[in-house]
Amino acid sequence: MRKQALLSVSDKVGIVDFARGLVSKGYHILSTGGTAKLLAKEGVEVEEVADYTGFPEMLDGRVKTLNPKIHAGILARRPIPEHMAALKEHGIDPIDIVCVNLYPFEQTIARPDCTLDLAIENIDIGGPTMIRAAAKNYESVAVVVDPADYETVLAELDAYGEVQAATRFALAKKVFAHTARYDGMITNYLTSLDAEDKPQQFPAVFNRQWEKVQDLRYGENPHQQGAFYREVSVAPGLLAGYEQLQGKELSYNNIADSDAAWECVRSFDVPACVIIKHANPCGVAVAATHEEAYAKAFLTDSKSAFGGIIAFNGPVTRSCAERISHQFAEVIIAPEFDEGALELFGQKKNLRLLKIALGSAHNDFEFKRVGGGLLVQTPDIQLATEADLRVVTKKVPTPKQISDMLFAWNVARFVKSNTIVYAKDGMTLGVGAGQMSRVDSARIAAIKAEEGGLSLAESVAASDAFFPFRDGLDVVADQGAVAVIQPGGSIRDPEVIAAADERGIAMVFTGERHFRH
Repeated sequence: MRKQALLSVSDKVGIVDFARGLVSKGYHILSTGGTAKLLAKEGVEVEEVADYTGFPEMLDGRVKTLNPKIHAGILARRPIPEHMAALKEHGIDPIDIVCVNLYPFEQTIARPDCTLDLAIENIDIGGPTMIRAAAKNYESVAVVVDPADYETVLAELDAYGEVQAATRFALAKKVFAHTARYDGMITNYLTSLDAEDKPQQFPAVFNRQWEKVQDLRYGENPHQQGAFYREVSVAPGLLAGYEQLQGKELSYNNIADSDAAWECVRSFDVPACVIIKHANPCGVAVAATHEEAYAKAFLTDSKSAFGGIIAFNGPVTRSCAERISHQFAEVIIAPEFDEGALELFGQKKNLRLLKIALGSAHNDFEFKRVGGGLLVQTPDIQLATEADLRVVTKKVPTPKQISDMLFAWNVARFVKSNTIVYAKDGMTLGVGAGQMSRVDSARIAAIKAEEGGLSLAESVAASDAFFPFRDGLDVVADQGAVAVIQPGGSIRDPEVIAAADERGIAMVFTGERHFRH
């Protein structure tokens, strides 16, 4: 019996060279449709599946490989004499290698002109059937769904004359993950359609797949187990695409805090630095340089910054690294580090450096696990601009106050609720996070400023949600704030506005809330 490989791919990257490599090792190539035409055009000897089975493609290509001559060749267990005798009786050669990737369903449904009919026609039937059959019979068949594995298969054929058992098993596991993701996408798409076949935001059945990056030493606490997973395809700019340049292995809390730091710092379009501690910003600043931004951010709460995560939205230079070197940090994140910075940080072997490309992508959904269920929402990426602000007090804020209020408003988006942020001159002066009372958040933020020796005179204050009573506004006014930015929307808004007028401060409403739990 001859050695055979069946090649039928939607993604044709590398397939010609792979086919040539197989032919050079004595394999007879079977193929279908566009793949067969491409191979023949490139001078690779190939036999059409229809010629091999003696049964033509039919139903507009819906039936091509659904044939006993194909599936018996894939599924026959070579160690079982009865299986091999059955193949011989029916004149069927085994198929030893199956190389298939599936119709581009994901790309199809991403098209703005995609219709239900078009999506349905891009649901692969023969492809999943073949690769699942080959994966089930991995003891005898090597199955390839990822062009990145072509080189490995050819190298093992060179070295051993066959694909090794461990590799066949690894390739088989890849297949079932691949088909699970494929079927999950189809399910998500179809169950999101309404009565008029229009896709809705949330499907009736939700599927998502992640790949494990690493096991972690533990979870949030040492008695909890943990692991880190990332999406199959990570969009540029998201944390999971990080490259770790040095340092210890990241912990569960390191990764969570790094994400908080990175999401906050990349929200600014000028040089910025964010210092995170326990998921909350303890210092944020913008400046002409990243070195200056760090110095300002550190001033906000230098005590809490100890052991924190530091993130920059631009390159870290040696001079910036020298400024940071006095501080104990767990992780430093930036799009780039120059050679001088890497040399200096290299002296701290445990310090983790993460390099992440800047990008505008955001997660499509955010998740929160609850007992027996999952909360799903779109990300909080809406942010008020100056044009969205509504001045509700007699006093009108100055351009500088507006600039500082928008800065503080952006920072508040990344602080656990209830949130009060004092700011001035493009830096946080005090951050009050996660309190049950908004009044307490305002007081804690003021305490942080006092501990740092920072004056709140002429500062602005941001509140992530409305003031339900005037007491919170009175606290920020007592501390020296001269302008307040808040969503508005309380039934007591008139009372709070009157209090602001009484205290002689300016106040603007954004019309948007930024709770963060």
